[in-house]
Amino acid sequence: MTISPLSQVAAAVKALADENAAGRRIGAGSFDAVEAARAGFARLAGVGPERVATGSSVTVHVGLIAASLPAGAEVLSPEGEFTSVVSPFALRGDLRMRYVPLAELADAVRPSTALVAFSSVQSADGRVADLAAVRAAAAAHGARTLLDATQSAGWSPLDAGAYDYTVTGGFKFLLCPRGTSFLTATEEAQAVLPPLFAGWAAAGAPWTSNYGPLERVAPGARGFDEPPAFLSYHGAEHSLALLAEIGTDALYAHATSLAARLRSGLTELGHKVVPGESAIVSVPGLDSRHDELTRAGIAVSAPAGNLRISCHLYNTEADVDRVLDVLG
Repeated sequence: MTISPLSQVAAAVKALADENAAGRRIGAGSFDAVEAARAGFARLAGVGPERVATGSSVTVHVGLIAASLPAGAEVLSPEGEFTSVVSPFALRGDLRMRYVPLAELADAVRPSTALVAFSSVQSADGRVADLAAVRAAAAAHGARTLLDATQSAGWSPLDAGAYDYTVTGGFKFLLCPRGTSFLTATEEAQAVLPPLFAGWAAAGAPWTSNYGPLERVAPGARGFDEPPAFLSYHGAEHSLALLAEIGTDALYAHATSLAARLRSGLTELGHKVVPGESAIVSVPGLDSRHDELTRAGIAVSAPAGNLRISCHLYNTEADVDRVLDVLG
């Protein structure tokens, strides 16, 4: 849908870009902004900042987890899962991948399963996983869990401490600039992650460990930090603060009420909509209307043959009604 700019986020990014262009920003950005974003995400995720690593992409974070598994380990995922969640495991070549329908994921966990890797909300169509059932099944069989919360964090409550790992791209419902990604890991799960991408930022003391091999990485999840994309994190500091100020309950109520209005309207128009309470509304087979909506200035997507419409914080009932008018 049409985006109304978040003024503080845009202003922070522009201010840093202007400082860099004028040569006034030594180091290209502030680690204070990174730490503020880390703390902001930690609040939304229900964990302490020591459990959060900052980076630039979900793919890199998943790759780190994939590198921690022994050869022959079984990874269970839903069919049609987002590429970044499964490819780092699948392309290793020495892991056993198993895919099942999303609705059968919990029942498919077995004693040989080492890791269940899945999204809280499916990118392709907005279906919501049965989180409690998957967690219970994994715990019963001794499997670790990796949850991708990219499509839910920012509108749906996230209890990151309930999973061994979570990964979250910041540029969706968290309203961060692209180039922000957050990894959480329990203390036990951190212990098995290799310092595969360890660089100067992983030392935890910016600008003091730039030369020669590190003797050790920072304690906690900070030891898995990537060097930050400062422009992105200068914006993320403000978007995450805004979400915290609004609160999870209000974010959930806003997004799901708009989505319910949209589902109802689409059903009245005769379209078969993917059911549920997700903030993502999908209509299978309606992807052909994507270009028409785009020409009308409405930003939607068309993944896997679906027309997918996401209801964000910045959207209104008028936005929903405009979509329905165009489709009607």
